Amino acid sequence: MDAHTAATRNIAPTGIEPVMNCMFNLLPKLGISIAGSRLLAVRGRKSGEWRTTMVNVLTAEDGTRYLVAPRGHTQWVRNLRVAGSGELRLGRKAEPFTAVEVADADKVPVLRDYLKRWGWEVGKFFEGITKNATDAELADIAPGFPVFRIA
Repeated sequence: MDAHTAATRNIAPTGIEPVMNCMFNLLPKLGISIAGSRLLAVRGRKSGEWRTTMVNVLTAEDGTRYLVAPRGHTQWVRNLRVAGSGELRLGRKAEPFTAVEVADADKVPVLRDYLKRWGWEVGKFFEGITKNATDAELADIAPGFPVFRIA
């Protein structure tokens, strides 16, 4: 993946995916978490209004938590870069957090763990890369997959 493509990679929902996304976004609003999912809420970088989408929160062995953007440089990624903080929501509970973007060189173990946990769900966005990929293969795709450490 060349740097320009990786820096602008954004796989938008197509077909029935927008309808399915709306349905799945409803689950955390109702307090239902599937495999650790949460509703990510981030202030829009232009409007200042809350924008929400369902995410998978990865907790590493050391307890560090991450958000990975399998679809690439999406609107929530752009908003989080500007805002630097947001909320993880489940039902009526809202957990405020701050976020720091992870450098490409540090993403390999996070991407591998993410694929181990949710490859069944998001594998299609990784275009053939799996949890069994080499470190070099994961490093090669890292620029196209934003990762944030959250606290």
